[in-house]
Amino acid sequence: MVRRALNCAVIPAVAVVVAMYGISPTRADAIPQAPGHRLVSHYDGSPATAEPVPGQAPPQHPFLAPNGRSGMHADAAGSATYPWSGPLGRNPEVTSEKIAALGGECATATFDAAGRLVTVCGTFSGFEVKLLDPRSLATLAEYRLPQRSSTVEAITSLDFSKIFKDTSGGAYFYLDDQDRAVLADARQHVLRLAHGQNPDGSWKFTVVDDWDLTGQVPHDCVSWTHLRPRGACDPLTSVMPDWQGRIWWVTRQGRVGTLDPATGALRSVRLEGEEIQNSFSVAEDGVSIVSDHALYSFRATADGTPQVQWRQTYDRGSGTKPGSVNQGSGTTPDLFGDGYVAITDNADDRMNVLVYRRGVDVPADRRLVCKVPVFGSGASTTDNSLISWGNSLVVENNYGYENLTTLVRGRSVVGGVSRVDVRPDGSGCDTVWESGIRSPSTVPKLSTANGLLYFYEKQPNAWGIDAWYLSAVDFRTGQRRWRRLTGTGPLYDNNWAPITIGPDGTAYVGVFNGIVAVRDGG
Repeated sequence: MVRRALNCAVIPAVAVVVAMYGISPTRADAIPQAPGHRLVSHYDGSPATAEPVPGQAPPQHPFLAPNGRSGMHADAAGSATYPWSGPLGRNPEVTSEKIAALGGECATATFDAAGRLVTVCGTFSGFEVKLLDPRSLATLAEYRLPQRSSTVEAITSLDFSKIFKDTSGGAYFYLDDQDRAVLADARQHVLRLAHGQNPDGSWKFTVVDDWDLTGQVPHDCVSWTHLRPRGACDPLTSVMPDWQGRIWWVTRQGRVGTLDPATGALRSVRLEGEEIQNSFSVAEDGVSIVSDHALYSFRATADGTPQVQWRQTYDRGSGTKPGSVNQGSGTTPDLFGDGYVAITDNADDRMNVLVYRRGVDVPADRRLVCKVPVFGSGASTTDNSLISWGNSLVVENNYGYENLTTLVRGRSVVGGVSRVDVRPDGSGCDTVWESGIRSPSTVPKLSTANGLLYFYEKQPNAWGIDAWYLSAVDFRTGQRRWRRLTGTGPLYDNNWAPITIGPDGTAYVGVFNGIVAVRDGG
């Protein structure tokens, strides 16, 4: 999940006009380094040898781009795994692109059939869908989205937590089977955008479809021209297609709906008193959604109305922890193994990894496979999706991270990463290894082609230097193999954005001021 990525639009002063235009390729400046980058190690460890991890990839979704190219969590199952190798640490090179003067974080990154990046970046004036060259990071085309109401509210109230706890506005988008970006914008519309070239060779985005959901979703939202709304506003959080091609959507205030792209028909239900701040996962047997109260499996009835197949409550604790966006699970459900689904809870003392059987006919007393506590007492939470491969799950600890101001002046989080495996006979789960890696807020990833986990790491520094590293960890042992400095200072804080592995072996990280790329040297 995502989480709180693209929360960098913090100082806007003008209204945003929705625009569509093609532009010539432009190369922005590299992201500036803060003082101290010459005083810290630039590379530690040694190059790894690719050791593929055996196992079967999640089924390819018929309405998504191929696995690894389609969204924040890489595939419909939310596995956070890639079928190609990321960097092995051989003389790794770092490039970056500063997207905007203020903000510019590019979170979810997807890849079209030619390997170009399709991403959404948060700027001071709103979100932008961007097409980037995968090597130079040059901007080929962009499409500006409406500004989120949380940004206006933050400015007018001087309460910037409103931004950092908002996951709406397009951060959770996906690339479909025709390389089109599908997202929910801040106007409660679902857009489908294609990209292509003009006669002169420049690129542009074109709105192929625009579906208005305001008939289903309260939309009296704050804007610069509407500062005192009297009605309700319910932002759209995420969209994903099911196996029949319907586009499912969820809102922060617990609405779950479907959109038939062929007819435009809309259907929805409400989870009263529940909040949805994460994305969701899809398999042939249903749609898995987690609210701040329960894990759900949904299916659509004949007319498209969402119907609950089963519901499982979990320990949501007594409050929101530092490092969580709300009082509930911070994970997007992982669909993995032999019919399992996994999330984490929000238990007060120690967060637990929870694994359930997801069959419709599973008896209530057999639904739970295991409940495994992770990390230290009183310092345990995550607001990011798990990694799942085979019967294995990897979870990181985000306890203590709130936003990019949290870790300045050399501070870091308590950290921790654990691998938990479901036993082959399904009788429970075991902790395989624990690591002290401190990955404050990234959505980590696994390359199944080389057996490396990728984290975005920050260690405490007594001199007050804020040094950020891409770190590669052995999936089998939990040992760090190498790490490469990406930059210093808060502009290199990833602020909940994920790591993304490209088909050419590059690792991309959305950071507060833009995007960073790390690839093996020649």
